[in-house]
Amino acid sequence: MTQTMGAVYTKIKLTNAIDEALISRGLLAPSLLRTCEVDALVDTGSTYLVISPEILQKLGLRIVGQQIAKYADGREDTVGVTEALFIECEGRRTTEDALVTGDMVLVGQVVLEKLDLLVDCKNQRLIPNPTNPNYPVTYIL
Repeated sequence: MTQTMGAVYTKIKLTNAIDEALISRGLLAPSLLRTCEVDALVDTGSTYLVISPEILQKLGLRIVGQQIAKYADGREDTVGVTEALFIECEGRRTTEDALVTGDMVLVGQVVLEKLDLLVDCKNQRLIPNPTNPNYPVTYIL
């Protein structure tokens, strides 16, 4: 993958949360769990997790709603919102839904906040919040 100067990419694992719930209840064989690992662009200008239609199909996720998305170039479009999926990144895990558009995976601010990860632009990587290096902490004010 060609990296743009200043762009931060990270490897993430995406898992169909419905599959995992069915497996934990003994209703689905573990071999049928749908997951994929991808190199995702960390996009601090994006709010949500964004996946492509290809990833949607690979994970077997359903579209459960619609959301207006505004792109960097100013245009707006209605995009699909998925049912729940698990995101694993830098040894941390959270549940989220995703917007479906484009041809790549974008990790937005919500996932970064939930995982308590910070962007180290100088070294082009994600790092755990130094205040909470061993596990994510969610602040409730």
